[in-house]
Amino acid sequence: MSSKAVRILVVMLLFTTFARSQNSNVMYYMNIPQNHLLNPALRPSNTFYLGLGITGIGIGINNNYFNFSDVIMQGRSDSLITFLHPDYDVDKFLGKVKAGNFLTPQADVQLFGLGFNTGKDTYIFLDLIERVKGNITLPGDLIRIMLKGNEEFVGKTMDLGALDASLMYFREAGIGFSAPAGKRARFGIRAKALFGIAGISLDNKFLSITVNDDYTHIFNADLTANISGPVTVYFGADNKPDSLSVDEDKLKSKDFYLNTRNAGLGLDIGAVVNITDRLSVSAAVTDLGFLRWNDMITNIKAESQFTFSGFNITDVVNGTKTFDELADEMLDSLKNSVIVTDEKSSFSNWLAPSVSVGASYNITKSLGVGVLSRTFFEKSGLREMVTLSANLNVGSAFSTSISYTATGYSYDNFGAGMAFKAGFLQFYVLADRIPVIWNKIIKDDVKIPLPENWNVIGLRFGVNMAIGNNVKKKSDRPMLKVE
Repeated sequence: MSSKAVRILVVMLLFTTFARSQNSNVMYYMNIPQNHLLNPALRPSNTFYLGLGITGIGIGINNNYFNFSDVIMQGRSDSLITFLHPDYDVDKFLGKVKAGNFLTPQADVQLFGLGFNTGKDTYIFLDLIERVKGNITLPGDLIRIMLKGNEEFVGKTMDLGALDASLMYFREAGIGFSAPAGKRARFGIRAKALFGIAGISLDNKFLSITVNDDYTHIFNADLTANISGPVTVYFGADNKPDSLSVDEDKLKSKDFYLNTRNAGLGLDIGAVVNITDRLSVSAAVTDLGFLRWNDMITNIKAESQFTFSGFNITDVVNGTKTFDELADEMLDSLKNSVIVTDEKSSFSNWLAPSVSVGASYNITKSLGVGVLSRTFFEKSGLREMVTLSANLNVGSAFSTSISYTATGYSYDNFGAGMAFKAGFLQFYVLADRIPVIWNKIIKDDVKIPLPENWNVIGLRFGVNMAIGNNVKKKSDRPMLKVE
C-alpha cells in the first residue's frame, strides 16, 4: 500500500466514518423467496427454491443531509464541479448539515439459498450471505470546521461525542422456518451464525475541540479505533507510530476469507396474522446479534490532550496546500498523540436491529396495497422508514410492486420491483428509489443525465430456481392471493 493511501486511510479512520444500511423494503410484499430476510414468517408461493452465486445481490445507501446534486453539479462552461470547488457556495451545502449527520451504506451477496416445504405446511430455508455493514455519524460542527474553516469557532469548544464509526465485513449462515400458528397466523424464526472477516469500530468515550486565538485546535479525547484485519503499525525512532500498512498477501489468501475466529450469533423472528381473508398484519425483529473480534487485532488509542495546527480542507481546493501536505500535518500531530497498544484487546460490534410492522389489504385476488414501517436501532440513534405500496402477485409467474418511501429527511422516494418466471428460473430486480427529476450536465459537448435529488439508494437483483406452487394454501402472508 502506498504512503499516500495509508495517509488517506488513517485520516478517514480518525476523522470520518464508515456506514450501514438495510434490505429493500420493496420486496416485503412481493412473491420472491428473499422476503424472508425481512420477516422469517413470510414464504413464497413456490414449494422449492434454490439459489447459487447470483441469487441475491444488494446495495444500499441512506443519508440525511445531502443529495447527489449537492456533490456533483454543472460548473462554468462544460466543467463538472463538486461542493468543494471555489465556484460553489459552500454555505448552500452547510445549510443542509444537521447536528448529527448519518450515512448508512450496505452491500450483500447471497451465495446460497434453499427453501422447501415440509409436512404440516412448514417452510424451511437456509442461506449463506456475504455482508458489509457500517455506520457513519458526523457531528455538524466537525463538517463545518473542516469545510469552512475555524474563524466562527475561535474561543469555543465543540462537543464531538456524537462521532461514531463502524465497518464490518462478515459471513452470515442462517437456518430457519415458517410454520402455522393456529388457523390464521404464521410464526417464523431464523438463527444465524456470524463469522467476521474484517472489521473496525470507533469507541468514542469523549471527544471535543477547542479553537484557540491563534487558530490551533486543542483536542481532548478518549477514543479508540479497534481494527481486526491484516494491518501492521510501524514505529519510528521515538517509539511513536510512524506508518500503517495492509498485508496484501493475506488479502489474497483464502484463509483470510475462511476465518472462523471472529464469531457471533444473530436472530430474526417474525409473525403474520390474517385478520380477515383480505386483511393481514405482520411484525418482525431482525438482526438481533453481535460479532466478537478476536483475530488480527490492532488497538489505536488517542487519549488526553493534543494540539493540531489550524486545518481547512478548502486550503487544498484553492491550491494553498496539497492534500498530502494537509494529511502530513494532521498525521505528524497524531503520531505524538496516539498509542498503539500491545494488549491486542478483543472488541465487539452489535448488529443494528430493526423492527418491522406492516399491514396489507387485498383489493382483488391478485392486487393489494400495503404499508410497512421499519425502525433501525443504530448506536447513534433511531432511523425510520415508512413505505406505502401497491402490489400485484399473479401466482408464482409474475410479481410486481410500486412503492413510496419516506426516510432520511427525504420524501420523494418512489420505488418499484418486478419478478417473473421463465421456465423454472425466477428473475427479479428491485429499486427503493427511482429518481424522478433529472438534470442534464454537459461535459465535452456530451449531455450527462444526473439525478437532481438522490440521497437514498436501494438496489437488489438476482435469479432463483423456483419450482412448484402452493398458492391455494397461501392465506398466511401479506399480499396473499385470496381464493
